[in-house]
Amino acid sequence: MSTTLTIVRYKKRFIFFAFMSMALFRFPLSLNKNVVFYKLMGSGRNGTFDKTPDLQQWAILTVQKNKSNNSIMDVSSFLGNFISSWFRFFRCEVFSISLKPIKGHGSWDGKQPFEFSSTAINPDKPIATLTRATIKLSKMNYFWANVASAANSMLEAKGFLFSVGIGEVPWIKQATFSVWSTEKEMMEFAYGTKAHADIVKKTRKEKWYSEDMFVRFQIVNQSGTLRGKNPLPDNL
Repeated sequence: MSTTLTIVRYKKRFIFFAFMSMALFRFPLSLNKNVVFYKLMGSGRNGTFDKTPDLQQWAILTVQKNKSNNSIMDVSSFLGNFISSWFRFFRCEVFSISLKPIKGHGSWDGKQPFEFSSTAINPDKPIATLTRATIKLSKMNYFWANVASAANSMLEAKGFLFSVGIGEVPWIKQATFSVWSTEKEMMEFAYGTKAHADIVKKTRKEKWYSEDMFVRFQIVNQSGTLRGKNPLPDNL
C-alpha cells in the first residue's frame, strides 16, 4: 500500500466550490476500490495547529492498495478522474507528496490505516511526520492556550523544511504534517526544544486528547506547487 497527501489551493472566487468539494469528493473516494482509507480536511494559515482556517487551501490524505509510481504522480491515478477533472476545471494549484509509512503509533477514528514498512529510515535523507489529535472539549482552552509557543519554535527549528496544518473538524480534530532534513533533527526538535517537550508532557499528564497518532514517513515522490513554487527541495 502507499500513502499520498495532496494539498489544493483554490482561487478566492472559487472558495464556495472548495467547501462543496469536501462533501462531493466523499462519493468518488468511497467508490474507488483502490482507496482503503481517506480523509478530507481543511487547512490552517500558519503551517501547524491553527484556529484560523485558510479557506483557499484544503487537503486530501489517501491510503491506496497500489504503490505509487515513483517517477510520475498523476492525481487521477490515486484520486480518480472526477477529482482530477474538478481540480483542472477550477484551475486549482495542486501539490502532492507520496509517502511510505515507516513507523508510528496511535489511531485515527479508531483505525490504524497505515501499513508500516520494514525499511529502516535513512539517517541522511529527509523525513516526514504526521501528528494528529482529537482534542477533548473540556481541554480545548488549555490546548489552544499552549500550542502557539511550540508551533512557533518548530518553524524556526534546525532542519525544518515545510509544514502544513490540516484537520477534519476546526479546533477539535487537528493535525500537522511536517518535513525535516533528517530524522535526527526532527528528534532534536521534538525532545530537545523546551516549548515542544513541555507540550508533550502536558498532553500526557493532563490528558488533553481522546485520540492521537504520530507517524513517520519516508518520502517517495512529490509533484506540483504551492503558492507558485515547490515547497520542498527538488532533490528529496
